[in-house]
Amino acid sequence: MNNYERIERAIRYIEANAEHQPMLDDIAAHIGLSPYHFQRLFTDWAGISPKRFMQCLTIQAAKKLLDESRPVLEAAFDVGLSSPSRLHDLFVSVDAVTPGEYKSLGTGLEITYGFQPTPFGDCLIATTERGVCGLSFVDDKEKSLEQLKSEWANAKFIRDDSSVKHVAGMIFSNKNEGMKIFMKGTNFQIKVWTAVLRLPAGVFASYGDIARLINMPKASRAVGTALGQNSIGYLIPCHRVLRETGAVTGYRWGAERKKAMMVYESAFSQTELI
Repeated sequence: MNNYERIERAIRYIEANAEHQPMLDDIAAHIGLSPYHFQRLFTDWAGISPKRFMQCLTIQAAKKLLDESRPVLEAAFDVGLSSPSRLHDLFVSVDAVTPGEYKSLGTGLEITYGFQPTPFGDCLIATTERGVCGLSFVDDKEKSLEQLKSEWANAKFIRDDSSVKHVAGMIFSNKNEGMKIFMKGTNFQIKVWTAVLRLPAGVFASYGDIARLINMPKASRAVGTALGQNSIGYLIPCHRVLRETGAVTGYRWGAERKKAMMVYESAFSQTELI
């Protein structure tokens, strides 16, 4: 069991027993570690204590976080961060397939891929000359690769773990300067994903917020569907979008992973969680 799998088990246990506020000893025993080693592992990974994390997992905290993020979000757009040239903390640039390329399923495209460990478990990263075209968190490597190949059925695939290791290092150290994303989706999906890219780390929005940002205020449900179809995890930060109620659900790679990302990012930002 790797460290993220231990953290994920701990998150599930904390959430299932949050009503009873489980003690550190209980959580540690559940994942087979001593209290000392669990406390150290969790704090090194999340930047905050298990007790603080437990507070952050409540629906009430998520609702408050969502409410507090709205003014920050509005301010960001008011000062011009909605410009496509200043996406994702001014670092990430975006390219998207043309309608013809969308239909061609990657004909003539060369995709380099590989598997890498991350703070949120193993991932499959795929890149092209035009940017990162896939990032998925894997439980079954073979199944994840089959999914990637089905999305780009006519492309040529080359495995190169060392090349992908460099890309992963940039993404998960948040040193994204010069990073490029190559998105494949419908016009609506690309609008949604581009809007989500404008959310700074530690700032959270609702489906309705995103719908309003793309000038389609009645499209909250469709926004949720588009987020679920995002194939470039973490880099396109769909984990920063919550339901209107503050419920942390509906993430393609699991609710526990989404919660972990939210708290991990917030621990290293200036945003107050509760």
